[in-house]
Amino acid sequence: MVAPDKTAEQLVPVAIEAFWGTIPPVWNRIKGNVRSIAVDHYDISVEQFHILRHIRKGLASVSELAEVKQISRSAISQAVDLLVERGLICRLQNAQDRRNIPLELTDSGNKLLDTIWEKNRAWMRSQMTSLSIQDLNTLTSAMEILSKTFAEPAEKN
Repeated sequence: MVAPDKTAEQLVPVAIEAFWGTIPPVWNRIKGNVRSIAVDHYDISVEQFHILRHIRKGLASVSELAEVKQISRSAISQAVDLLVERGLICRLQNAQDRRNIPLELTDSGNKLLDTIWEKNRAWMRSQMTSLSIQDLNTLTSAMEILSKTFAEPAEKN
């Protein structure tokens, strides 16, 4: 608990240390759980999971995926081939540019990602069930404050 008689100037470094001691470890644990669900329950490698996520976010070509993942096009192509074989993504035809073959999640790919996220949210709920109403309200308020504090400049008003 922080002493109420400290100034904002004194509390900012304390808040920064609390942030670094909390957010990265919590985020790593959440990411680890998502990866565990993907790998252990659905036999999807971490790399394949990331490819599915990026395609859902709008990256629709092997080149874009290779660039964002900072790996070779051939490595991405191999992972994409496996995902196509599993029926999780499909290659679309581009009549204007036959060299550009957009990628899209299939219904199965979308359902798989939805299921992984749902299972992760259920795990997060189980982690938070011991929190009091006051703690949950405090946590929610703190997340809102962080979000506003680190919002892009165009978003601040």
